[in-house]
Amino acid sequence: MKKININALARENVKKLQPYSSARDDFQGTASLFLDANENPFESGFNRYPDPRQKKLKQVIGALRGVSADHLFLGNGSDEAIDLLIRTFCEPGRDAVLIPQPTYGMYAVSAATNDIAIHSVRLTPDFQLDTKGVLQAITPSTRIIFLCSPNNPSGNLLRIQDIEHLLSEVNCLVVVDEAYIDFSDQASWSERLSEFENLIVLQTLSKAWGLAGLRIGICIAHPEVIALLNKIKPPYNINSFTQAEALRRLTERAIETREQVNLLRQERIQLSNSLKKLKSVRKVFPSDANFILVQIDHATEVYHKLVSKGTVVRDRSGVVGCADCLRFTIGTPEENSLLIDQLNNL
Repeated sequence: MKKININALARENVKKLQPYSSARDDFQGTASLFLDANENPFESGFNRYPDPRQKKLKQVIGALRGVSADHLFLGNGSDEAIDLLIRTFCEPGRDAVLIPQPTYGMYAVSAATNDIAIHSVRLTPDFQLDTKGVLQAITPSTRIIFLCSPNNPSGNLLRIQDIEHLLSEVNCLVVVDEAYIDFSDQASWSERLSEFENLIVLQTLSKAWGLAGLRIGICIAHPEVIALLNKIKPPYNINSFTQAEALRRLTERAIETREQVNLLRQERIQLSNSLKKLKSVRKVFPSDANFILVQIDHATEVYHKLVSKGTVVRDRSGVVGCADCLRFTIGTPEENSLLIDQLNNL
């Protein structure tokens, strides 16, 4: 295993912090009368505080992902996990994160919010890691490298050997954000935690599981990392309804979810082939996600014309490395067919 001292990377104040202890943390047994948390005693379905550790939900997610509960942190979306990782390991005004661009924007927003320096390295023209450039950009103050694979907005998987190389060479944390991994054939990096102590994996229930409105992000890491995140998280960051509904969906709709993912993957191929036939399309980038990045003539003008027809896509032409690019989320077969018809009749 690539060894790294997680505790040495954490901020001193976080290591010394005495975490908030809720009533549900203090009492771990079973009881019939709860008079400890200053709750309203009249039953409403939501008058009791939720489980602050989400134990039942973690058991189900752990079984699905092949990890134990002590390797799991659940957040209010992956954005909470991103923010807490930065607040745990990066000292404001001193430390830095490294972010290959273009990628998901919240890494930089969270870093800037916490007064953390942002070092950026351009991805290659085919949106792969410039590993030499990344290694050269690392400084003694670099605490976290954020990678997104499949990457947003490009949709491609980062090469396994490149991520392996970084994990082996650096002495900081490497976060691999796998929000779209369920749309790919590649195994999750969570299966390789035993090889790299500095590896942290982010996942979500928003995409493949169709639960974006519930806001459940998943952080998979070594127990030392999880323990630090639990020290600083708000006590009840996942509400009771969200925990119960996610638990129900994960246990009752697993087969339906797999069928939907398979359909979206088929539609991704179909939509990609249809887009390639359009005269205005210069390039359709390969995708392992539930969206396709397309370089198209007059991208911003096309975007506004689609909006006038009631169809909203994402204009990425202002993003570094994505000149004249639109990003199309894979919809239902009917939605994808309508999109192509509209593009053909602009």
